[in-house]
Amino acid sequence: MLNSMRWWWTQIRRTLEMIKFEHSVFALPFALLGALLGARGWPSAHALLWIVVAMIGARSAAMTFNRIADRKLDANNPRTRLRALPAGLLSLRFAVVFFLASAAVFELAAWQLNRLAFELSLPALACITLYSYTKRFTWLSHWALGLAMGIAPAAAWIAVRGSFSPTILPLSGAVMLWGAGFDILYACQDYDFDRERSDLYSLPKRLGIARSLHVAQACHLLMLALLVELLRLHPLGALGWLGLAMVALLLAWEHSLVRPDDLSKINAAFFTVNGYVGLLLLLVWGAAIIRRH
Repeated sequence: MLNSMRWWWTQIRRTLEMIKFEHSVFALPFALLGALLGARGWPSAHALLWIVVAMIGARSAAMTFNRIADRKLDANNPRTRLRALPAGLLSLRFAVVFFLASAAVFELAAWQLNRLAFELSLPALACITLYSYTKRFTWLSHWALGLAMGIAPAAAWIAVRGSFSPTILPLSGAVMLWGAGFDILYACQDYDFDRERSDLYSLPKRLGIARSLHVAQACHLLMLALLVELLRLHPLGALGWLGLAMVALLLAWEHSLVRPDDLSKINAAFFTVNGYVGLLLLLVWGAAIIRRH
């Protein structure tokens, strides 16, 4: 019995490490912002709880599916061959069970929220999982990932209101461009590996690293423009502009860390800076929303 419990705990721990569970912080703050905007202040405790559960379930399902789908590619990539599945540290069967359990948690959370959220949950689940295959046929895969992330604010709006409004779309679009931009940066690490394969597509492979970095910068500039539009639709006063300025400075810092001839700081740019973006915007804009309502 004790050995069985240890085995299960080890498998769960390795799965959480594999999917970088701590990086749930990337999209979750934007979902909470969508909820705050939709509720015009604090959402109910019930809605807030199940939105968080839905986000954790959705991201866990998406990342586990991604690792399952890419396990053979990861085994051939020097950067990823030590991940749990290609290294044989985690069984494929357990990963599949974990994916199904995470998807079930997501569906349960959507059902707990409202009818529209539940009706849209399966298409949302398809979007956040099937993007993993887009890199096999299009260099637009970075924007497919961004779309999967951009669902979060609109989904949270629906979760608290039970209906959709186009006024939340600038935030969803901003998150989509943010995710696409930093995924392009991250993909630069695999430039050599992708070039050697005819079955993989990426923007760095198509345009080269230097031009891809410019595209990533353009994505983040457009993100800022959409956040300006969001502040026009949902005025948040001085705190709103302060939050926007902080995000702009963080994105400038992120791009200063990555150069075509030096990708050594890509992990700092990808993980550290992007973690700050969502959290700071949630704190500053969240305070502004609550203050105004």
